[in-house]
Amino acid sequence: MANISSLGLGSGVLNSDLVDQLVQAERAPTENRLTQKTEQTQALLSAYGKLRSAVTELRLPMRQLSAPDNLKAFSASSSNEGIGVSVDNTKASRGTYSVEVTSLAGAQALASRDVFADRDATSVGQGTLTLNVGDKTTNLTIDSSNDTLQGLANAINDSDAGVSAGVIDTGNGFQLVLSADETGTANAVSISVSGDTAGTDTDNEGLSRFAFNAGMDADSGLQETIAASDAVMEINGVEVTRSTNSFENVIDGLTFDITETGSSTIKVQQDLGAVADRVQGFVDKFNSLQSTIDSLAGFNAEAGVGSLLTGDSTVRSIQNQLRQVLTRVVPGLENASVRSLADVGITTNFETGGLEFDRAKFEEQLKNNPDDVTALFAEQGRTTDSQVEFVRSGLNTEPGRYDINITQAATQGSLTGSAISSVPFTIDAGNDELTFQVNGETSVSVQLTQQTYNTAQELADEIQAQLNANNALNASGSGVQVGVGGGGELTFTSSDYGSDSNVSLTSVEDGSAYGLSAATGTSGVDVAGTIGGRTAEGDGQVLFLGSGNGGASGLQVRILGDQTGSRGSITFVEGVAERTVDLVSSFVGADGAIESRTESLNRDLEQIQENQARLEERIAAYRERLVSQFTAADSLISQLNSTQDYVSQQLAALAPQNNRNNN
Repeated sequence: MANISSLGLGSGVLNSDLVDQLVQAERAPTENRLTQKTEQTQALLSAYGKLRSAVTELRLPMRQLSAPDNLKAFSASSSNEGIGVSVDNTKASRGTYSVEVTSLAGAQALASRDVFADRDATSVGQGTLTLNVGDKTTNLTIDSSNDTLQGLANAINDSDAGVSAGVIDTGNGFQLVLSADETGTANAVSISVSGDTAGTDTDNEGLSRFAFNAGMDADSGLQETIAASDAVMEINGVEVTRSTNSFENVIDGLTFDITETGSSTIKVQQDLGAVADRVQGFVDKFNSLQSTIDSLAGFNAEAGVGSLLTGDSTVRSIQNQLRQVLTRVVPGLENASVRSLADVGITTNFETGGLEFDRAKFEEQLKNNPDDVTALFAEQGRTTDSQVEFVRSGLNTEPGRYDINITQAATQGSLTGSAISSVPFTIDAGNDELTFQVNGETSVSVQLTQQTYNTAQELADEIQAQLNANNALNASGSGVQVGVGGGGELTFTSSDYGSDSNVSLTSVEDGSAYGLSAATGTSGVDVAGTIGGRTAEGDGQVLFLGSGNGGASGLQVRILGDQTGSRGSITFVEGVAERTVDLVSSFVGADGAIESRTESLNRDLEQIQENQARLEERIAAYRERLVSQFTAADSLISQLNSTQDYVSQQLAALAPQNNRNNN
């Protein structure tokens, strides 16, 4: 093909400028249409992006209101700054309490009686140091590598025994000081020595200078500089003791943090304003959504001009579904004092489509009908049996009434010892240690107080106290109740229910005197029964239905007590907020209306890009064809021009000869 730059040399007309003009004329209609379509599609994508954002913004305040606990906001006040109180809205209730703190929890501190000449050179003795802190035992080997005061302190600190050690320069020499890492008498420290190379293990020579227990001679071993102490407070005259200065769940939903002794009046009141603020947040977000919809899909009747999404079916569907949920009587509340949002002061302004909020009316209804207001917004299960509790619903649970029938009540795992042979009996160093396994996963070691017990109940109380103070058991969230059976035998019952619940004794140090030996307890059983006529599964006291069980799918209830047979019914109410959260999720989810429309528009953009590519291919072929045709035509014209010049020259050459012949 000829170079396009040479076009027009033969004709002077069929040049590259003419090719460009013809190509542009061919390209322009299709290109303009594709550009217009691209701009329109991108504008629609932007509009749907704004709509998605505004719809999604509505989900957060409604999710907050869909949680029943957020509709039971409480605030607590203390008349004494040294007795702080915080509230857990899931458990708190209104009340006034008189509190008297008589003691703060403190950590035990010990110090060596001897003063050492050098912290890094003077020998302290070698052997094994055994530290007992709470239910934790740690053995430390002191040898030539750490046989100094500082070496001993470092060994203690590196052992994670629950004790911290340091060396103090008194000016007259060096002393070892120790302190328990945790406060409370349950974390008091005892230290024993074995294999002391500088004498006997108890002669207060060598390593035995660092032994300590509450029964030692006053002049032997370490000295106690600060005694371990528990925090003690009275609540309405009832004494409560904790190993720390934080008292959790002494009263349901309240946590006390004390920094000084003294008295205080604690008042717990429902915080109506906090709940109203959450509702106001929902109203504001809905009105913001409505403003966004107006800007994207509104119609100016005076100008006769619509917006980008005016008449859009997706927008109409979102508006209609939200309006239906927000204006309906909530199913299950038809006969309640509060049935719809209008009953709590949330009404629709039919001119703007937005919501208006009467805060005073809402707070009055919340105060007078808290249960109905909670059901209006959040999900709720209303049971006819006081010992049946609603736990939660599932994604597919439908509002309605479902009968509950129990075929097997849940039980607790337990262990029963043998009858105690005779009382009184004595606990000493040879029979004071017990190790339990609770619920198959938590090992609990306790050491009983060495003394004489006159009754089985006295021993049961001692074991109960040791279990209550056990860190491992408390950390697991479980508990064990110790009792005395009708035959005088000790009984141990897990606080949990179900097939995972059990209490076993894995180790007993000569418990024959009080009827105990290593034994495996009897596991509890899970609850069994039906919900809405469908066979349900049990997990402890919780009875639940999996998916595929009709309208009750996902419903969970807790069955208290041991009654079998009919346990009444539960009416599941899905409040406005819960339903709105589900709606918003369906709008913006992977299969939602907005996502589907967005995917369709993105496919349109991809099609436009493909059409653009095909246009470029067609225009390139068209240009190539024009150049080829112009080149051929230009060559022909050039040949004709050459022929014309030749003929002209020949004719010009003949002209003089003709003139001579004429003369």
